[in-house]
Amino acid sequence: MAINHTASSIHMLSWPKGGNAFTFPKRINKKQMSKLTFYRTKTTMDKVFDIEIKKLRDNIDHIDRQILDLISQRLTQVQDVVALKKAHNIPVYHPAREEDLISKLRSQATASGIDADFMEEMYRVILRNSRMEQTVEMKQQGIKAGATVLIVGGEGQMGRFFSDLFRASGYIVRTLSEKNWNDVASLCKDADLVLLSVPIHVTLETIQRIAPHISPTTILADLTSIKTAPVDAMLKYFTGPVIGLHPLFGPSCATLDKQIIAVTPGRDNGKCRWLVEQLSLWGAIMVNAEPEEHDDIMDIVQALRHFATFCFGQFLCRKKVNLARSLEFSSPIYRLELGMVGRLFAQDSSLYSEIIFATPSRRKLLKQYVAAMNEQIELVESNDKTLFMERFSEVTQWFGDFGNQAMRESDFIINKLIERF
Repeated sequence: MAINHTASSIHMLSWPKGGNAFTFPKRINKKQMSKLTFYRTKTTMDKVFDIEIKKLRDNIDHIDRQILDLISQRLTQVQDVVALKKAHNIPVYHPAREEDLISKLRSQATASGIDADFMEEMYRVILRNSRMEQTVEMKQQGIKAGATVLIVGGEGQMGRFFSDLFRASGYIVRTLSEKNWNDVASLCKDADLVLLSVPIHVTLETIQRIAPHISPTTILADLTSIKTAPVDAMLKYFTGPVIGLHPLFGPSCATLDKQIIAVTPGRDNGKCRWLVEQLSLWGAIMVNAEPEEHDDIMDIVQALRHFATFCFGQFLCRKKVNLARSLEFSSPIYRLELGMVGRLFAQDSSLYSEIIFATPSRRKLLKQYVAAMNEQIELVESNDKTLFMERFSEVTQWFGDFGNQAMRESDFIINKLIERF
């Protein structure tokens, strides 16, 4: 049987259905032949690609294993650092060390053709993991392990938070509340620290009630978010060491890693030092301030901010804004702002009412804020864009360099939101 080959066609043999001999099918023209050649070539190229990409991916997998091995080695070194810090009671967080490291890595990344921001972000994650590892270890380290700590209001969320911390570090922890107030004398006996964790509106009364039962060698401290009145009361009704503390975080935190605690002096600061060192050892950042300065700043940082957020949320509620629909059109910055508003209203209203209306000075400040908002009505009614831009420029100049810093920080947060949502 012969097959005729020509320049324009090829005869293909095929096995007929139900037959026992080859038959000639239809001729394949040049166009069909071109397709066959293309598919044959593509198949060959696909095989080459698969081989080459596997080599490259195997190399990347090998590099990834090396990276994981190096991270493992780094974690081992961190454990050695923890042991050394434990031995010398050195705090977990070392801001200068971290920032020096980040600066050096950014320079090295740029020199190597690697995006410096990417390198910083990656190492921030590594450093935070390192701090968290150390903080968990340090949580079990007591500056004065075996000492007795009485937490007044120990059944509340913040009270339980600090009870767990002290207990995990080897302290003897007692709690006092209205339920067992009849035992106040025995609970205060031989206590090294009495820590008040009660609502603002009962703080002064609680200080006056408990002070007669506390030994003059005991430290008396409070966790209230205002400091002038509580510190004055502790100094008035108690003769021993006094210190004011204000944790600037909620009890939902897993650790004290980089959490800020304001420290206001009272009396016998040297005798209170071990308490400050213990909080620092757990990873907290201690910020010192006089009680009056603390309260002035908190009027803005807490009271005014929470009140402004409340007003915004209430306005949205009264306008019956469709939140779900608005989020479909939202920019990342709107989502972020709405998230902070929603966060406020997801928490305890009594807590925020205590913070916002805590003092006459705060209420005076809020009235000034509302009056300032009313001043803008004329601006809106007159549709005075020029005046708006003048006021805008005035505020811009007042913010100064912080404006650029705020842009960088908020851009980082916004980019994180984009990644998630």
